[in-house]
Amino acid sequence: MLLDFEKPIADLEARLVEMKQKLGDKQDADAETALKVVESKILQLKIETYKNLTPWQRVQLSRHPDRPYTLDYIYGITQDFIELFGDRNVKDDKAMVGGFGTIDGQTFMLIGQQKGRNTKERQYRNFGMANPEGYRKALRLMKLAEKFDKPIIAFIDTPGAYPGIEAEERGQGEAIARNLKEMFMLRVPIICIVIGEGASGGALGIAIGDRVMMLENTWYSVISPENCSTILWRSWNFKEQAAEAMKLTSKDMFAFKLIDGIIDEPLGGAHVDKDETARIVKKAIIDSFAELSKMSVSERIDARIEKFSSMGMVSE
Repeated sequence: MLLDFEKPIADLEARLVEMKQKLGDKQDADAETALKVVESKILQLKIETYKNLTPWQRVQLSRHPDRPYTLDYIYGITQDFIELFGDRNVKDDKAMVGGFGTIDGQTFMLIGQQKGRNTKERQYRNFGMANPEGYRKALRLMKLAEKFDKPIIAFIDTPGAYPGIEAEERGQGEAIARNLKEMFMLRVPIICIVIGEGASGGALGIAIGDRVMMLENTWYSVISPENCSTILWRSWNFKEQAAEAMKLTSKDMFAFKLIDGIIDEPLGGAHVDKDETARIVKKAIIDSFAELSKMSVSERIDARIEKFSSMGMVSE
């Protein structure tokens, strides 16, 4: 899938391929020089393009259909992931996945929203929108991790909690609120990473952590740009202006001290090199866990509460 702002890059890459095909196996110094010039232009254009993306363009990248999802990261960084199912109350929510996995000899509980890549998978995963049983399942797994003294990793990637009538009937708001309350008091380290879309309470329901990070081309906000545009302008046509005004990018979140760090992505986005992205995410997890391991349980909980309690407060 080619995004609008990537077309100039694609045109240059097509030109490079055409030049190589014409040259074939010919060894020509002038031709080699010309190829290097085009390759240099492509690299420079990529750097300039992805360095200066608008908020809406980053939203588009966060939704790229080839972008790695939660299970891609889990299987990419663990050696022996064992998925666990069910909330022991209603059913198993396929939009929320979780289980134990080992990273460099350390066992973690890994939890996150999971999207699908085709129509059948998207319906199966409910487009990454969890029902109340999904959040209760996540909390059950977090409590299980606490019982066995295992740190928790939460991958956030959702357009929001499922807004259907049946979800409200089963207590969607209560399930998310309970997760917020319980996560503050969990005795084990919690590392949260926004890997795609971080929308509304659906994202926050598994995002109370000692370290909250965002991948470079992700967004985190109470509402999507399209829905914000619909509310303010009665139309989706102003979604780009809404994205700009909402300050939802990783840089904005870090500047406002709402997250603890930004995880760089390969040039072009996480989908360009999934293995490299997984390696970068794994390093961020290991580094964060090493820092959190040096703190006592009470220190971690106090710092966690203080961090979130200070958000939005202004002192004069």
